[in-house]
Amino acid sequence: MMTATEPIEIFSVIRERRSVRNYTDREVPDEALRAIIAAGIQAPTALGLQPWQFVVARDKDLMQRVSDYCKPILVQNIGEEPRPGTKEFLAALKSPEFNIFYNAPVLVLVLGAREVVSSVLDCTLCAENMMLAAWALGIGSCWIGSAALVQQNPNLLAALKVPDDHQVVAPLIFGYPTPLLQKPERREPRITWIP
Repeated sequence: MMTATEPIEIFSVIRERRSVRNYTDREVPDEALRAIIAAGIQAPTALGLQPWQFVVARDKDLMQRVSDYCKPILVQNIGEEPRPGTKEFLAALKSPEFNIFYNAPVLVLVLGAREVVSSVLDCTLCAENMMLAAWALGIGSCWIGSAALVQQNPNLLAALKVPDDHQVVAPLIFGYPTPLLQKPERREPRITWIP
């Protein structure tokens, strides 16, 4: 537990964290991943059920197979008339060289127990803790929501060792980022104050 004399750096980590889509070849050490997961499981969880489980994948070939499976489904889901913000992503998906994991060295699947009603919310909170912890360690991350489409492929789920009683909630990539562009500014929040 922190004392009143210790600096609180969490606000700077929250402000500076960003989604990283370009990584160096440097491997993320196992101890860093354990620390990131340990931070994740400190998240709030309804009734204290802690419905999460984790898969850590470093297998580039398997990650490529998942990417290759998801890409055509995403193209079909987006359609030929992309909505605002999807034009560049659609073009990337159509490129054979594009990998939805941005060539990150590691993929961590946050899995949620199917029988727990609050599983998706609990695992989402866990995932955010993990991304913040990674940033504090100098490690970039990105939530690759489109990778959850792997849920439709029993063979890939088996290769990823996802148990039948769990679902993929948060596919997260981690790695050391290449130099980053300036983070986009956040809009001012709309707040209604009720006295």
